[in-house]
Amino acid sequence: MQSIESDALEPTRAELRQLSFMGRVGRLIPVYGLVILALCLLLLFSVLLPETFPTMLNLRAILSDKSIIALLSLAAMVPMAAGRIDLTVGYGIVIWHILAISLQTLYGFPWPIAIVVVLVLGALVGFLNGLLVEVAKIDSFIATLGTGTILYALALWHTGGRQMVGLLPEGFYAVNGTFVFGLPITAYYILFIALALWLILEFTPIGRFLYAIGANPRAAELNGIPTRKFVVGAFIVSGVLTALAGVLLASKLRIGQASVGLEFLLPALVGAFLGSTTIKPGRVNVWGTMVGVAILAIGISGIQQFGGSFWVEPMFNGVTLLVAIGIAGYAQRRKGASS
Repeated sequence: MQSIESDALEPTRAELRQLSFMGRVGRLIPVYGLVILALCLLLLFSVLLPETFPTMLNLRAILSDKSIIALLSLAAMVPMAAGRIDLTVGYGIVIWHILAISLQTLYGFPWPIAIVVVLVLGALVGFLNGLLVEVAKIDSFIATLGTGTILYALALWHTGGRQMVGLLPEGFYAVNGTFVFGLPITAYYILFIALALWLILEFTPIGRFLYAIGANPRAAELNGIPTRKFVVGAFIVSGVLTALAGVLLASKLRIGQASVGLEFLLPALVGAFLGSTTIKPGRVNVWGTMVGVAILAIGISGIQQFGGSFWVEPMFNGVTLLVAIGIAGYAQRRKGASS
């Protein structure tokens, strides 16, 4: 049943107190290695591309382009905390951004109602995924792959292979297109959601229960944790965040088409997997996920400004995913050997 195993590897305070200064540095470098890498990439591209990279225009472009990936990475991260994986983050955004537009252009829904309907449908899909995984006992990878494929098929059926276009209200465009203090409003959405998830996962029983389930679901059940309820809840949260990402994508593109959205699946998973190798290596965490997305954003932006071809981004995402999984696997084996 476990698609992903969670086991935190970050050093404890007691462990650090027993080490010398250099020993502490050596122990903490792997923990914050990706943070250091992100800062080094930022510095490197700023030096090599002083006229284009360290500019407000580039910062706005990065925040605008990668906010949706960051949101999908957070959506994927929540079930991962419970040891499950949700592939509908890549498939769901296809149909949600189409519905966000077609509900207004074809069925005359006011834009706030259309957004609420999409979010509710996202929650229902998350609930369905939770039932398939916890009640039907289907592995989460297979269950969400099947659900996602069905959603993609529904998107193709709904559009008939055509673009969904029409005049949309300015209020809906402002959901994504507004700037606050010179930065796109989507960056503030991500910051707020990340803070909320961090507080919940790190400082509430809900977060501790999810991590306990991810580490050992049988032990969690024996300790009285209602595993089924929390796993289903994690999938619901993931579904809502995916639907929100679809709304933001619709507001950004202003058209809906079934060929758009699937390309977000790989970078979203890369961000979440990278997040499990830093800050709290061995388990997914909010700020690690944000660092993972930042590495993707900085690396791809810098390479493209050097004149990288169109295939650079998927190549970079794929290689980074393999590296992230390799690092996580090595850390798990090293932890097991030391135990």
